[in-house]
This record gives sequence, structure tokens and C-alpha cells, in this order.
Amino acid sequence: MKRQIEIFTAGCPVCDPVVQLVKDTICENCEVTIYNLSEQCESKICIKKMEEYGVKRLPAITVNGELIGCCKNIEITKEDLIKAGIGSA
Repeated sequence: MKRQIEIFTAGCPVCDPVVQLVKDTICENCEVTIYNLSEQCESKICIKKMEEYGVKRLPAITVNGELIGCCKNIEITKEDLIKAGIGSA
């Protein structure tokens, strides 16, 4: 059974090396789909999947429909911004 890998990218210099790393690592049992969110695919399936998987930062990778550990729970919050001094006079 093929392993389904989805890569969410912004098509930028930060994301491109990760996309290449995945491509260099896959085997014949891997099927890769790349969603460039800066282009927002015509069908908008990329946006729907991004929301479904809880993608909060890019690049992000799913394997068989699950966001892999290194891509989870990384979200910028208002609390983080305030702690950094943003919004303080």
C-alpha cells in the first residue's frame, strides 16, 4: 500500500529545501502531493486540507492524512506577541 505524503508549502526559499528533502527521502512506496498555498490551487482543496489537518505554519508535511510531529502545535498567538513586547508603549 502506498504511503500518501502531502507537503504544504509557500513556494519560498525556506520551504523549497524541505520539499527537496522529502523528494530525496521518498521510496517507491511513497506518493507525494505538493500544495503551494501561495497559488491556492484552483479547487481550493489545498486550503480545505490545510484547515482539516490543522496546519499552522509552513512548510508542513502529512503522512497518510496525519500532520507529522515536527509540524504540530506551532502557532503564533497574541499572547506570544505581547510577551515579546509587541503592542507595548
